[in-house]
Amino acid sequence: MWDYTDKVREHFLNPKNVGEVENPDGIGEVGSIACGDALKLTFRLGEDKTITEAKFKTFGCASAIASSSALTEMIIGKTLEEAEKISNENIAEFLGGLPKEKIHCSVMGQEALEKAIAYYRGEPEKVLEGEIICHCFNVTDVDIQRAVKEKGLKTLEDVTGYLKAGGGCGNCHEEISNIIKASQGISIMEPKKPAAGLTNLQKIRKIEETLEVEIKPALIRDGGNIELVDVDGNRVLVRLQGACATCPRSRITLKDHVEARLRNLVAHDLVVEEA
Repeated sequence: MWDYTDKVREHFLNPKNVGEVENPDGIGEVGSIACGDALKLTFRLGEDKTITEAKFKTFGCASAIASSSALTEMIIGKTLEEAEKISNENIAEFLGGLPKEKIHCSVMGQEALEKAIAYYRGEPEKVLEGEIICHCFNVTDVDIQRAVKEKGLKTLEDVTGYLKAGGGCGNCHEEISNIIKASQGISIMEPKKPAAGLTNLQKIRKIEETLEVEIKPALIRDGGNIELVDVDGNRVLVRLQGACATCPRSRITLKDHVEARLRNLVAHDLVVEEA
């Protein structure tokens, strides 16, 4: 159970400015319902160019609702120049603080505000910097490196709490951990290369071991699982179960996580397919 402040509870139980502004001047949408959190922020400017109305629609936890509600209250009456100075830290402070695991909810509010202001100004959508590490939430290696450096994040849990990277399917946990280690000057051990010349029986046993030790735990944590159905030469037939079976990103899980790990730890020419 998260330790929420009275102000977080108030904005969660009695959120302000829920809905969507008609004919808005600014629209900002972030997140994805498929991955757990989504927010749409709309606002309208008055004749004096201050924000006279702001509303939100969100799908998410208590912190996401409270952060969105707080943000609308904070920007009403401000000019765009004043509003764009609001940081996620300001949102959290307005609420009397958020659990570190929920800081990403305030980050989502800040990003939605940035997008809404950019929409009003007719600015192109911001291009992602770097390589996407967390496909569930479109977080890049540059985003993670910057957050680790500027916010002093030290663990995977810190990064997930701040950016939500790693809070979806879990396939990116190892890459995030390696980025953290690199920022701390810790050498990263290269994974063991798979042994050459495996017999078919050895290959099957190695695939089963890798699934059990390296792959299943992350899937189970998120309500899913995977079953080995057959091995036909270099084709590995599997069946996704639980949450993974219905996840719209199941193909990413198969290719970017399962196949990549098996190629790295068993044999480089394995191809994973869903049975």
